Amino acid sequence: MMTTKQRAYLKSLAMKIDPIFQVGKSSMTPGLTQAISEALDARELIKISVLQNCGDNPRELAEIISERTRSQIVQVIGKKIVLYKEGKDDKKKIVLP
Repeated sequence: MMTTKQRAYLKSLAMKIDPIFQVGKSSMTPGLTQAISEALDARELIKISVLQNCGDNPRELAEIISERTRSQIVQVIGKKIVLYKEGKDDKKKIVLP
């Protein structure tokens, strides 16, 4: 589990990144889940945008994605979801405070 300080640090990093995935009306497909999982392995911290035509609640969607990708929810603001998953590669790792 991450600390408040770590979460705050990740939020500050997330402010500088753009969403790399969009969840639309087809919601969470297995392909999208797989792509998000691979992106988390590569980047550790990603932002997802929930489009207007997606009928799902962004908070619930974040819970589903985080469970399926074994990642942690950093924050959900409006229709933006920020997820973090600790990477295996020490060279690219985000060093948490």
